[in-house]
Amino acid sequence: MINYLIRSDLLKIKRKGFWLLTFLGPFGVVVMQMVNYGVRKDYLLQQSDDDWLYYLMNVHAFTPLALVLGIAILTSFMASVENETNAWKQLIALPVSKMTVYLSKFTVMALLLGVSSILLMLFSTAYGVFLNLGDAIPYEQLLQYSFYPYFAALPVLALQLWVATVSQNQGVPITTGIVGVILTYMAYSLPDWVIWKWPSLMNAWNEPLMNVWLGIGVGALLYIAGMLDFFRRDVK
Repeated sequence: MINYLIRSDLLKIKRKGFWLLTFLGPFGVVVMQMVNYGVRKDYLLQQSDDDWLYYLMNVHAFTPLALVLGIAILTSFMASVENETNAWKQLIALPVSKMTVYLSKFTVMALLLGVSSILLMLFSTAYGVFLNLGDAIPYEQLLQYSFYPYFAALPVLALQLWVATVSQNQGVPITTGIVGVILTYMAYSLPDWVIWKWPSLMNAWNEPLMNVWLGIGVGALLYIAGMLDFFRRDVK
């Protein structure tokens, strides 16, 4: 049944701009570096002995913002699709648990963000090769800067989906998303326990992997809390 629901959700978003947003997020992040390096490439190449690593750090500077903003938009759109078509009652009328319905929504959102992470890695690699930053492409750092923020942002995804699915007024998740983007922009000044800081991969121990494990663990807890809350609520 979960496979049926996931396929159904994918069909619903087919012509709603979801895949376009999934593409535009990572593409926009790399375009920022196209402008950056197009204007002052010679200066940037003098800033570090490792041109690839410095380039990836520049790409990563915009990744958390794009990720959190994308989460806010996609989750709000997902809930809006159901509200506009009055599909919540139809879904619940099916012989399927509300928990499974919620899992399907989360899975589709996670899938879209996963595709964005893959595209970010491909776009970053392609432009880095175009810039001729060196023959030794740092694949480990590419994977880290492409996928670590994704896993670290899972609590944000779980929270935004929770707010979007239980709110009748979609202004609430949009507001939450805007606040989240602002907090992500202020990541340098936030304490390590704030979930919007985690996609930046910064912490007091200078250990990015810690943010990944925190993202997975807290994301799972927030997902369970949201699922249980969705399960006990009456669908209107």
